[in-house]
Amino acid sequence: MTASPAMDDATAWAAFERRDRAFDGRFVVAVDTTGIYCRPSCPARRPRRENCRLFGTPGAARDAGYRACLRCKPDEVARDRVAVAKAVALIEQAETAVPLDELAARVGYAPHHFHRLFKRATGVTPAAYARGLKARRAREALSMETSVTDAIYEAGYSAPSRFYETANQRLGMTPSAWKRGGAGVTIRWAIADTSLGPLLIAATGKGLCRVSFDEDAAALAERFPNADIEPGGAALGDLAARVVAEVESPGRDTDLPLDVQGTAFQEAIWQALREIPAGETRSYSDLAIAAGNPGAVRAAGTACGANHVSIVIPCHRAQRSDGSMGGYAYGVERKRVLRKREGVKD
Repeated sequence: MTASPAMDDATAWAAFERRDRAFDGRFVVAVDTTGIYCRPSCPARRPRRENCRLFGTPGAARDAGYRACLRCKPDEVARDRVAVAKAVALIEQAETAVPLDELAARVGYAPHHFHRLFKRATGVTPAAYARGLKARRAREALSMETSVTDAIYEAGYSAPSRFYETANQRLGMTPSAWKRGGAGVTIRWAIADTSLGPLLIAATGKGLCRVSFDEDAAALAERFPNADIEPGGAALGDLAARVVAEVESPGRDTDLPLDVQGTAFQEAIWQALREIPAGETRSYSDLAIAAGNPGAVRAAGTACGANHVSIVIPCHRAQRSDGSMGGYAYGVERKRVLRKREGVKD
């Protein structure tokens, strides 16, 4: 394969071998024996490596005399990504919700096809993206506005009732409680002994809200200054045991309940992290692509660092594009151990 300035051959070939959709649009593979070029996720049978060439763009492959695969249609990838980016901009600029039919029409796609395309690119549906955007604006407004009602309208909701319908799902607590630093919310905590050191485990009635090494109840109280912070006791026992089991043997319990919030982009990154199979890794670039913003590589790394529930959202599976581990909020050695336990070879 011919080297690409944006990616080494080994990374590209591995992505092509596993038909990784996250790499679609980043390069194409041209086959000398057929004269065609394909996207990495093409379902066709894999050719011999020595018969392949790597190109950074479809245009470069065409200039070299190859033609597009009629099965995977690699030239459409760039168009798809532009459409998703345009749709995201339309959602973020709109004062009211944009119906799917209208959104799809404005970017030139059929509604059902674009719905699948948008979800594949961002990890969420257009409607869910819009709800996440509203919730983020609500959180920001609640931290600045003196009136909860004013904050709800500022976030773009047509009436307070519309916000309250989804507030518990999106925020994990009522808007008034959110504004008052968790007032009225009970958070139970425990410090568990693990082979990697003491682990703070904290949860609301909805799910885990904080899982972190080297923190205690005082640190938890700083994050939720007005919540009722209580020792977990038996009420937290089973959940804490499941989290500890994930430290000792990560990747086996994927159904742990969560009560965490972030921006729409952060939540897309966290969802992409949860979808990485145990024993596999993804680069920050891969995560940015999965979140629908290929250029936001640095932001993807920041979103990993903002992860409230380490281990459960496995940011230890994220790494740099060159294959090196990158940073970890609780120390690179812990990251190395977690990866080793899953079978990752660094």
